Amino acid sequence: MADAYNSIKTASLRTGLSTHAIRMWEKRYGAVEPSRTPTNRRLYSDEEIERLSVLRELTQAGHSIGSVARLPTGKLRTLAAESSVRNAASSAPPNPPEAAAFLEECLAAIKALDARDLDAALKKAATALGAQGSLQLVIAPLAQSIGDLWRAGTLTAAHEHFASAAVRVFLGHAARPFAAAESTPLLVIATPSGQLHELGALLAGAAAANIGWHVIYLGASLPAAEIAGAASQNRARAVALSLVYPEDDPHLESELVRLRELLPPATAILAGGRAAPAYRDALQRIGAMQVKNLTELCSHLDNLRKTTRKSDL
Repeated sequence: MADAYNSIKTASLRTGLSTHAIRMWEKRYGAVEPSRTPTNRRLYSDEEIERLSVLRELTQAGHSIGSVARLPTGKLRTLAAESSVRNAASSAPPNPPEAAAFLEECLAAIKALDARDLDAALKKAATALGAQGSLQLVIAPLAQSIGDLWRAGTLTAAHEHFASAAVRVFLGHAARPFAAAESTPLLVIATPSGQLHELGALLAGAAAANIGWHVIYLGASLPAAEIAGAASQNRARAVALSLVYPEDDPHLESELVRLRELLPPATAILAGGRAAPAYRDALQRIGAMQVKNLTELCSHLDNLRKTTRKSDL
């Protein structure tokens, strides 16, 4: 068994479950078997805390705790990922209903590593929903689903890289009609050093281009000095960072602080992605705008653009 050193209070804070729920799930359903100190206090391993977190996610998705409490952790991860995919597919507005079908087509093509089918599904989505609609209703939920399935072990790193490459090509073509003039504000987009997943950054770039920003996309896992250098050289109005995985990189906080130090004071920093909440304190310290989704990103960029125009008057 892995080292167990987390108190029940720590387990409660990390999982979002009450201490009462944790005790009940343990006693009544056998969800976890914490070790005990000589004074009979419960101690939970990181693996048990992860298990409790996944169980909480599944109960929120509609599973009864009794039906899932004793399943192997690997099976729990798979169920959670499948629930996430279903939720992403059903989260699109009822009009148009085809968004969920496009999402399923894209996922099937990625699982089969079929570039032709994936490109065809993305093109159909863009034709039916428009550029911004396909981003919001298909490609963004697709990125979320890929991440969930990767974490659950249902998809491999090869699938994730395959999808990133295909979406990069598709979004590159889709963004051409929205190429901005040189006089428009410029946005530099990247993922910081150690952040290897780039689908979120690609989506942010496409969304920004769609609303008229001039976008320079740098790619994944870049040191702060290189991001700041590109932003300064091109007089960027803002830098957007995608933080997806991991959520506990001990070096990322210093990279974020370094980036803020190297950027001109007037250059704004925006940050979003699955892992962004885990670095909330560091992001607040550097004054970064934290965004939850593409709609918020576009809103922040619109405000920055208005601020830029006023300063030029």
